[in-house]
Amino acid sequence: MRRLNFLIPDTELTLSIVSELQQSGIARSNLHVIGAITRNLKGLPTANIWQKTELARGLIMGALMGGLAGLTGGVLVIAFPPGGVPLGAQALAIGGGAGALVGAAMLGLMKGNEHNHDIDEYKKDIERGHILLMVDVPRADVDATIDNILQLHPDALIKVSEPK
Repeated sequence: MRRLNFLIPDTELTLSIVSELQQSGIARSNLHVIGAITRNLKGLPTANIWQKTELARGLIMGALMGGLAGLTGGVLVIAFPPGGVPLGAQALAIGGGAGALVGAAMLGLMKGNEHNHDIDEYKKDIERGHILLMVDVPRADVDATIDNILQLHPDALIKVSEPK
């Protein structure tokens, strides 16, 4: 998937573009809108915690780092058995799994409260009243989707990125 990001000056135009995108076959669940607190986004597919925060990155990084730490602990338990009781590969599985769960939980909790840094460049425009529309489309459909948008809105500035 690729994410198309663009700023829209008002709610009416955003509603129109969302409708056009849905008519072209893009599911509403792939449309995410972020606006200022004062902006009325009624009727628009507002972004949720997955688009607004670093939660997804936190879960992934936490699972990776915790899993590696747990595997390291499992290797140490195998190399230096506690109480002289030899343990096998289950120590690796238990250590890696437990580490991944704890790491994902810890980093997920921390990153779930951190704003999404991919939208930092749009922050000032959003505060000025613009609306950020994020559209997730399959890689193969990126060019066609951009062409459709530009045919109807030739002045649209679209940035393509990888959704996190």
